[in-house]
Amino acid sequence: MEEKSLGAILLETTSLTEEQLEQALTVHREKGIKLGDSLVQLKFLRTEDILKALSIQLGFPYENRINTDEIPSELFANLPINYAKKNEVLPLRKEQQAVVVAVADPTNFYVIDDLRTLFGTDIKPVIASSYEIVNAINTVYNRTSAAGESGIDELDEKAGEIDADFNEPVDLLDATDEAPIIRLVNSLMFRSVKQKASDIHIEPFEKELVVRFRIDGVLYDIISPPKRTQNSIISRVKIMAGLNIAEKRLPQDGRIRIKIAGKDIDIRVSTIPTAFGESVVMRLLDKSKVMHDLNSLGLQGKTLEWMNDLITRSHGIILVTGPTGSGKTTTLYAALSKINSKDIKIITIEDPVEYQISGINQVQVNPKIELTFAAGLRAFLRQDPDVIMVGEIRDKETAEIAIQASLTGHLVISTLHTNDAPATVTRLIDMGIEPFLVSSSILGVIAQRLVRTVCHDCAKKYTPTPEELARIGIVTDDLKGRQLYRAVGCPNCLETGYTGRLAIYEFMIMNDEIRAEIMKGSDASTIRKVGVKTGMTTLMGDAASKILQGLTTIEEILRVIQENA
Repeated sequence: MEEKSLGAILLETTSLTEEQLEQALTVHREKGIKLGDSLVQLKFLRTEDILKALSIQLGFPYENRINTDEIPSELFANLPINYAKKNEVLPLRKEQQAVVVAVADPTNFYVIDDLRTLFGTDIKPVIASSYEIVNAINTVYNRTSAAGESGIDELDEKAGEIDADFNEPVDLLDATDEAPIIRLVNSLMFRSVKQKASDIHIEPFEKELVVRFRIDGVLYDIISPPKRTQNSIISRVKIMAGLNIAEKRLPQDGRIRIKIAGKDIDIRVSTIPTAFGESVVMRLLDKSKVMHDLNSLGLQGKTLEWMNDLITRSHGIILVTGPTGSGKTTTLYAALSKINSKDIKIITIEDPVEYQISGINQVQVNPKIELTFAAGLRAFLRQDPDVIMVGEIRDKETAEIAIQASLTGHLVISTLHTNDAPATVTRLIDMGIEPFLVSSSILGVIAQRLVRTVCHDCAKKYTPTPEELARIGIVTDDLKGRQLYRAVGCPNCLETGYTGRLAIYEFMIMNDEIRAEIMKGSDASTIRKVGVKTGMTTLMGDAASKILQGLTTIEEILRVIQENA
């Protein structure tokens, strides 16, 4: 019997279409990456779908979860942790005369041969995700999470020892009895990375201290350490960030660089004084996870084609808009990475520089020495750049210099805080920019929001009512056999019903009709109507497309987008 190809199995067992498979095969051939990786990168399928198909193709069992409590310590005692992480393998149990080993890449037969030699017995591979294996490796080798969780109990036991005054830096630095505090802080950082949090909030109130994580844009309570440990915990974080622990009256900003589970994590730390102590927020930036691929952000079809066209223009302005935390900077980074090559010079000015990109000159604003967006942008014009990225257009001066740069042969990409694409045009005019300059310099405006993607491990299929569909601009005929999902919640998604996020876009390409409206001084709603007539994609329209693809839910879209968006 002829063995089926991976693509054929995926077409049979998943919602993958022939067109999507062909697109993934093109990426597979052009980039030299595995077919499964290209399908995940394009967001056509999840990693779990690929692993289950490999399980069918190779005849190896698939394990969705690894129970670390059941793994005997003698199995991994002689297996170096670096080898286990590098090859993403972990022995699970003994069965008869063989050792069952979880592998992320079942086609890596060299590793299986190595393990056969190491254990001196036969190896039975089972397939598991890289994420599940690496988490299990960290748990069984380091027991970091367990040690951290017990740190809170130790705080109660050692309360008398840590009630001392921590205002003196020397006392805290020299203290030898701070192991529970250190372990607790380390555990919070480890746990935040494991749960894919973007921020850690340490918030003091009158009678309690609360630690919360922001996961996929939503805050969740995590733990509430004893109030008396507040100074110790905050001082520990400030020491790690290189801040002055004796200064508690002024806001401070710092940075922590650490490595967790083999990942380089950059943590930006901000403290502010409140009525009940210092509030600390830590923003986690996982350098290995930054997305530099426009395909994986949520741009699809004609919006992806438009974006690829705009970023290869020789001059003009591309603006990305949306509220704080809507992924604007990530879109800019992805665009820059797409066009980054040895034959063009790219300069950026940012506040702050979040990720370093090889081959790009990145400058951080510094108001203390009057290095503002406008001052940096003015200096850039003497550096002979081809592409300029401005972190944000905040005032008339920056906008004027950006427009001047775009009209003199530079491609400028930047962000602006507006709710939708048409409002961006009127905002620039309100700043004092002449309408003819706006209409002649702007190539396109992209408004975006981030929405959570549904967890397909627990999502429940359902048929929405016509009223529900009407709220997002879909009619029953649009379903055409497509399946919509409702978020439920399971251990894999921390009972939220969602895992990860993607962007929804509103894309307004400047054309003669829109330019005419700008010159007439039309308001944003008029420009929107003309834009929609001439092919502009709206936020709600793109959101409806993502819902019909089964990527997110109606409830999530309505949570993120206002009814009038």
